[in-house]
Amino acid sequence: MTPVAVYVHVPFCPSKCGYCDFNSYAMQGEVIEKTVHAIETEIDRSPQAGRPAKSIFFGGGTPTFLESRQLERLLRAVFIAHPPTDDCEITSEANPGTVDMPKFKDMVHFGFNRISLGAQSFHSSDLLRLGRVHSASEIARAVGAARQAGFTNLNLDLMFALPGQSLRAWKHNLSVALDLRPDHLSLYCLTIEPNTRFYRLHQRGMLDLPDDEAQVQMYEAACETCEAGGFRQYEISNFAKPGKQCRHNLSYWRGEEYIGYGPGAVGCVEGDSGVRVRSTNIKHPVRYCEAMDDGMPLTCEREELDHCTLRLERIMLGVRLNEGLPVDAVSLDPEILACLERKGWTDISNGAVRLTPAGRHFCSDVALHLA
Repeated sequence: MTPVAVYVHVPFCPSKCGYCDFNSYAMQGEVIEKTVHAIETEIDRSPQAGRPAKSIFFGGGTPTFLESRQLERLLRAVFIAHPPTDDCEITSEANPGTVDMPKFKDMVHFGFNRISLGAQSFHSSDLLRLGRVHSASEIARAVGAARQAGFTNLNLDLMFALPGQSLRAWKHNLSVALDLRPDHLSLYCLTIEPNTRFYRLHQRGMLDLPDDEAQVQMYEAACETCEAGGFRQYEISNFAKPGKQCRHNLSYWRGEEYIGYGPGAVGCVEGDSGVRVRSTNIKHPVRYCEAMDDGMPLTCEREELDHCTLRLERIMLGVRLNEGLPVDAVSLDPEILACLERKGWTDISNGAVRLTPAGRHFCSDVALHLA
């Protein structure tokens, strides 16, 4: 069987951050154990069981909000259903405030070999505005503990264009991050999403956000700083030391199959008829557990993806990669390709279309032209 990327969604967090629109809930008590048991059952009953896992990713939410034994049970269930390949990348996201040395050691013992820490900022004022439960000092402590526990592949998530953030403050964050010697950096521009506290504040004019010019300067500072620090940009927002690219996320960006387990998890695999099918699980943990207990379908959304949809998504995601897209995967209209080159947004070489540094600021526009 063809190896596949496997995603496990843990929907629980210590608190709900003001900017977050992910499927996450600040819950306590027995619902957590019930949800872990339901995810185990979903994995055990998976129609995709038997397909080897080339990558496993625990996301959320905050997976490390779970107890060690619960993480072990979920990972063991995945191992049984999807025997990992010899070089399987096994990642868990983590909040610096929800981990310590014993938990990291447990995770390495269970089989996790990559950790992704949601640092977001090294300024306490930023963390307070964002609603994060960790302090700036806890980030360095978590990095040190992860390394000492045996993690040799470590990512830090940082955000820029935060309320009240200056270019100088962002450069400070980048400098501190490099001093911690991660293997990978994910550097994201804050986006204001509907149904979040930040969206409501923004609607009332209560968020002091950097303007477009400042955002461009911050992004360019990130690219320059990472390059100088020995990181290779391989995707618009992601930078890695040689050989440390996130292979799980590359599966998404390259339009490959992936399986999703847990409340709100999304999977996209070939159906029995050979058509790619994308399905989304019931999002709320309580309703997800009830459906499992009642023997009802866990899927709340299902979509068959025709050739045109797959092609569009392949372009929208693949153009973000520095490796580019094969020319035969995009529009063959020579005038469109020439126009994008004249604008300085793309470069065509060795049979692939790639964004230029200037073109990365217009990624969505380029994708629509190429489609």
